[in-house]
Amino acid sequence: MNLMFRSSRKFMPTYILIALNVAVYICTSVVGGDFIETNYYLILQYGQVNLLVMNGWYWQLFTSMFIHVNIVHLLGNMLFLLIFGLRAEEVFSVQEYFLIYLLSGLAGNLLTLLTGPSTIPSAGASGAIFGLFGACVIYFRRAFGQSIVTALLYAFFLLIINSGPGVNVLAHFGGLAAGLLMGYGIAVARRARVKHQYRYSFSTRY
Repeated sequence: MNLMFRSSRKFMPTYILIALNVAVYICTSVVGGDFIETNYYLILQYGQVNLLVMNGWYWQLFTSMFIHVNIVHLLGNMLFLLIFGLRAEEVFSVQEYFLIYLLSGLAGNLLTLLTGPSTIPSAGASGAIFGLFGACVIYFRRAFGQSIVTALLYAFFLLIINSGPGVNVLAHFGGLAAGLLMGYGIAVARRARVKHQYRYSFSTRY
């Protein structure tokens, strides 16, 4: 196994992110005085409210990735992070993993900022998690020279079944699109590098 994959498993970024999300939820529960539901004013402060972001509350684009509305919201997202995150650790380095996670979450939040409602708050790690999923799905298809159409259809299907009332579909879509692009780019770059190394060793004479 490649050294960078071993380092990814050594540092276990999935468990780090789960611990961080849980720690944030515990903090908001203590401050808000309710373990089941996050205090609404804390969601307004650290979730994403487009009107506030446009008025200078830029930190919300990042903090909203780690704030969850209630315990069910947190547990659901952490379950999917565990599933897709451990899969991502098998193919991406620690740096790639965190880059995909954070940029996907940011992409989902920026799409929400550009096209979403101005006063309805949004929160959660789902955009970042969709990014990890998209990166994994398309990476495996592209890395082995297979059609990416199936990966795109599967990603679209997961997006549809996770839609519903109160769900920020824009964050899901933005995160998924960013993950697909980054996973595809990493797969193409690695495949080109492997081909180059193969051709070099083949032409060597003894």
